[in-house]
Amino acid sequence: MSIAASKVVRAACPHDCPDTCAMEVTVEDGRAVKIRGADDLPFTNGALCTKVAHYLERVYSDQRLLHPMKRVGRKGEGRFERISWDEALDTVATRFAAIAADDPRAILPYSYAGTMGLVQSESIDRRFFHRLGASLLDRTICASAGAAGWKATMGASVGMDPEAIVDAKLILIWGGNPVVSNLHGWRYIQEAKRRGAKLVCIDPWRSQTAEKCDLHLAPWPGTDGALALAMMQVLIADGLIDHDYIDAHTLGFDALAERVKACTPEWAAPLTGLPADTIRTLAREYGSTTPAAIRANYGLNRCAGGAAVMRNIACLPALIGAWRHPAGGALLSTSGNFPVDQQALERPDLYTAHHARAPRTINMATIGEALLAAGDPAIRALYVYNSNPLAVAPNGTRVREGFLREDLFCVVHELFQTDTADYADILLPATSQLEHRDVHKAYGHLYALTNEPAIAPLGEAKPNSEVFRLLAARLGFTDAALFESDDEIAAQAFRRRDHRALGLDPETLRARGWARLNLPRPFAPFAQGNFPTPSGKCEFWSDSLAQRGFDPLPGWVPPHESPISNPALAARYPLAMISPPARNFLNTSFANLPRFREQEGGPKLEIHPDDAARRGIAAGERVRIFNDRGAFHAQAVVTARVRPGLVVCPSVWWRKLSGDGENANAVTSPALTDIGGGPTFYDCLVEVNKA
Repeated sequence: MSIAASKVVRAACPHDCPDTCAMEVTVEDGRAVKIRGADDLPFTNGALCTKVAHYLERVYSDQRLLHPMKRVGRKGEGRFERISWDEALDTVATRFAAIAADDPRAILPYSYAGTMGLVQSESIDRRFFHRLGASLLDRTICASAGAAGWKATMGASVGMDPEAIVDAKLILIWGGNPVVSNLHGWRYIQEAKRRGAKLVCIDPWRSQTAEKCDLHLAPWPGTDGALALAMMQVLIADGLIDHDYIDAHTLGFDALAERVKACTPEWAAPLTGLPADTIRTLAREYGSTTPAAIRANYGLNRCAGGAAVMRNIACLPALIGAWRHPAGGALLSTSGNFPVDQQALERPDLYTAHHARAPRTINMATIGEALLAAGDPAIRALYVYNSNPLAVAPNGTRVREGFLREDLFCVVHELFQTDTADYADILLPATSQLEHRDVHKAYGHLYALTNEPAIAPLGEAKPNSEVFRLLAARLGFTDAALFESDDEIAAQAFRRRDHRALGLDPETLRARGWARLNLPRPFAPFAQGNFPTPSGKCEFWSDSLAQRGFDPLPGWVPPHESPISNPALAARYPLAMISPPARNFLNTSFANLPRFREQEGGPKLEIHPDDAARRGIAAGERVRIFNDRGAFHAQAVVTARVRPGLVVCPSVWWRKLSGDGENANAVTSPALTDIGGGPTFYDCLVEVNKA
């Protein structure tokens, strides 16, 4: 091998994780032989998670789809035969054209965060379907409710600089498990602990993170909003608030104070399952510690009050003036700091330029019902990419029924033959992150990253962007925006005139691999107010919510399914179930690869010893978890990591690899959140018995 045949390529981790790591890929004679975290990006700091550290096993897996195929068996059987790209594209274009001649809204794209890249995830795909006139997809499945609640208070998905948390003296890790899902952020939290910070984990489950904190509080699922209201009541009643900050930089304090007056710890205790004294002590410690930080995560928004809980939590830092300090405040997501030019990337004007009727929007969280509904028009074609709805969407039985429709034309563009791929009529091979061009923002730090193709596409795999360009040509579209190259799209990703984008030009990003947003250090974004809300203040009272018919103040939204809110249902299904991410998977990514399946060891259900004994269940036994929506099986793990009345099923397993053809979404609910249309995965009552 010659020296010239070896090179190191700058890349970015594409997966749905706040860390968005910078990577370096070593390539020898056209083959990637090593992947590592980049040392020079401070947040990545040379380290990758255990999943992405073995990313080459994913890239070169013998399970990779390498050629286009068409279905030859019944839907769901997963039997295909190889065809050419020409035949595949001609088939898709012909079917789409025929359906569009009647009503293009009968065609639906379905995608989420299989890659988080701005080129391969939300550019030409959106342009293509806008030009086609297809139905729009409301991409709600992870974060929409929490983002809506946070935005109502804060104005955007913004907060403290996660690197500044090292100087906090109290950190509330609320509804997250950063040891598993925010590993590099956890490094900064650990440094804060070494400097003397107290760590409090608020999570129904004693997670890997909770085990490493100084204090763990385990509220019932879906009741964190009540806990936050009670904390506000104590802060105000005990005078632990920053009146000067409130007067200068918030809106609606008097109405908030009146609203929470009755929300005492004694009120919240039976709702949350936490002792009133514990709630009061937490609030007083939060109100008397400077600086205090809250690191919230999206597990909180997967319940009926998903928006309300984030709205309530977002109010806390302003009450105590925590925003005065770079190490104080709160963080849900940094994504709102990135000046992404969505109009340039997605070109919604292509819809209005070519179609007179208003677009129709379908919520991805209710895809099963959407496919089974008569509709106006009914969905006749589905194009799935960057997602695996047969495994990840709630109310899985109905999702499968929808995909089984013989009259539904289904195209799946994927790296692997997923659960969803088994239901495709046309199955297209996709590139991995090492095989295509992209540019990335982040939602857990303040750095933009570039991703350069390190190797040629394997087999006949093509990136999303190329396939949509080819389909646009076959459909006779001539709009120049549909044929721009990946480099041209990457150059449009960020609004150049926004001061935060200084240094994010393509040349700088490609030369270095990453660039920090043009924001000050230290970064205390709201020390002087200047919230990105309509009023410029932290909005305890939200006119924007009121104008849309929602409660303008923080409030309590009980779970759809709990012993208190629905005692009749709880009498039949007395156990609350949550399904947080399995340590060795990332949603369903990696869940098909031998290394990670072996490490995860099969579907498991954690159950408290008292609940297990009551049902005659012993550790290691196979159990059936069920409710009116469906059932699945897992191995019982009898442990005090869960409180009585709660069971935990680390997820998400591919159905066909789970042992019984089902996973946790067999029992999850199709009900949606209060605002934002999010799914309520963690708002779920079940019963468990021996299989």
